[in-house]
Amino acid sequence: MAIWLESVWRNSGPLSGAVNRYASSMDAGLRGSRVLVTGGAGGIGAAVVRAFAAEGASVAVHYNSSREPADALATEVGGVALGADLTIEEEAAELIPAAVAGLGGLDVCVANAGAYPADPMPLWELSLARWRRVLDANLTSMFLTARGFLRHVRSTGRGNLVLVGSTAGTFGEAGHADYAAAKGAIMSGLLTSLKNEVVELGPGVRVNAVAPGWTATPKRVEAGIDPATIESATATMALKKLATPVDVASQVVVLASDRLSGHITGEVVTVAGGMEGRLI
Repeated sequence: MAIWLESVWRNSGPLSGAVNRYASSMDAGLRGSRVLVTGGAGGIGAAVVRAFAAEGASVAVHYNSSREPADALATEVGGVALGADLTIEEEAAELIPAAVAGLGGLDVCVANAGAYPADPMPLWELSLARWRRVLDANLTSMFLTARGFLRHVRSTGRGNLVLVGSTAGTFGEAGHADYAAAKGAIMSGLLTSLKNEVVELGPGVRVNAVAPGWTATPKRVEAGIDPATIESATATMALKKLATPVDVASQVVVLASDRLSGHITGEVVTVAGGMEGRLI
């Protein structure tokens, strides 16, 4: 297990590190695209920002409270940083026009922003306040982001939307029924409805989702990952390792690319090493 932990650390260190740097050997056809990544200031979001920048796209880094990391990342990739609380309708409505103004247009939206409640709690002990807070942070914010972006697409006739879900929404997660319910709704009812609706906006408009499994983000690694948790997380995986943020970001880029995924819509790509269920 010590060897495994060392491997996780090497593959999940700072996203600018050599091992975890996004690298593309194929032109995804995204050069010159304008991309908004919500929750782009850290973890998976930052990897997504860097991945699109590596493809030659201009990127807007959305943040809620992490202004300094967002500003630094935007400077690094030559993009812009934009703040908004996506649970507030007025702020969410202003984000898309701000991204259009900052980038000169908008072609792709990656709806990645969300919040995972740290404390596990069985459903019978969940307060209504926490339930609403978690659904607002993950599902309502996704609805408001998608609505804002698709209103923009209505005026341009083109665009791609990628939603970020979770394997918690596929398999459930004990102690986090609120989070699992929100992510499950994103990848089922919301996604499957949108893929039929967006064709009215343009023949090539697409919407897809990624479902990351247990991902070793830099913050999580730095806080320390208990070996028992890793064992539990990988128990049903064919590939006995945690994902890195770059693993997830690569699939987001593929789905956003008309060149690579032009006939793919309404699909969920699971990035979880062949996971068949969750024990956590």
